[in-house]
Amino acid sequence: MIKKRVLVVDDSAFMRKMISDIIRLSDSLECVDTARNGEDALKKLEKWKPDVITLDVEMPIMDGITTLSEIMRIKPTPVVMLSSLTKSGADKTIEALSLGAVDVIAKPSGSISLDIKNIETEIIQKVENAANANVKLTNRRPSQLVTDHYKPIQSDKPIVAIGSSTGGPRALQQVITKLPADFHAPVVIVQHMPKGFTKSLAERLDKLSALPVNEVEDQDVIKKGKVYLAPGGKHFRIIRKGQQMVASVRQEEPVKGHQPSVDVLFDSIANLKNCHPIAVVLTGMGSDGSKGIIQLKRHHPKTIAISQSEATCVVYGMPQAAEKTSLVDYVHNIEDIHKVLVQKIPKKR
Repeated sequence: MIKKRVLVVDDSAFMRKMISDIIRLSDSLECVDTARNGEDALKKLEKWKPDVITLDVEMPIMDGITTLSEIMRIKPTPVVMLSSLTKSGADKTIEALSLGAVDVIAKPSGSISLDIKNIETEIIQKVENAANANVKLTNRRPSQLVTDHYKPIQSDKPIVAIGSSTGGPRALQQVITKLPADFHAPVVIVQHMPKGFTKSLAERLDKLSALPVNEVEDQDVIKKGKVYLAPGGKHFRIIRKGQQMVASVRQEEPVKGHQPSVDVLFDSIANLKNCHPIAVVLTGMGSDGSKGIIQLKRHHPKTIAISQSEATCVVYGMPQAAEKTSLVDYVHNIEDIHKVLVQKIPKKR
């Protein structure tokens, strides 16, 4: 088997050594070289033509954001960002994901994490996944979607539930920021992301969107015209309290390795009465969301299920798994999904 070539970029010699050693534990990866800053990385990008790059966010001379922008301009390559769990680190990481980075790994104890080996399984898994990601999406020709035949649903209680993982922050930005201010449904989201990063993602989406976007908190009342993002490290459910839909946010055991879990969110909506779900599955590794769609369709037969097209996914796993249920109603390019949502949601009377 031909191994995928990895370039490790970090300003700490200790971190370069530790990450390189972890990469070498994988049967499908080889660390071809390391770089101490962005300038060094760009030189070695040309030399090695790596299949995937691990990139530190905070570096002298040329930082991770500038380096990532140059990589995407010169030779688009899957990049996994390594970031400390500071507010600045999280904000810069979300910016990096919006610029095309595939995934993020949280350094467990700051810039120089002496305990980095504690997350070696996560590092290997995310780098292996990223090595097969599709990052050359900007060259694809946009489609022209005719939305005239997408009739509004016959319900005054719609709820839009979105699940996403690898490549999701960028995909979410393409959907949420294009919804109009008068969008008459609540939008609830699970994005697989480490604890500490989802708040920065919500803040970024909020700044760019006509709708208010918040990281959801336990007991928040779920209202139309607002967007609620599950916090990293906690499951997000919707429950009924009287006539209101209310968020239940709890730290529990991961479901198939995920917390938050798309299936958990979808299942909770399936158990609600008197609502019309629209379930959207975006780019991501694995199959999270597919079982939830089965439950939604079982309890609410008029549920509309939408998946992101393979051509526009960074990783096609989750949408593909959803489509294999044979319950997905529409498969669309990412730039068209918001159009379908707008057409389907009845206008405010």
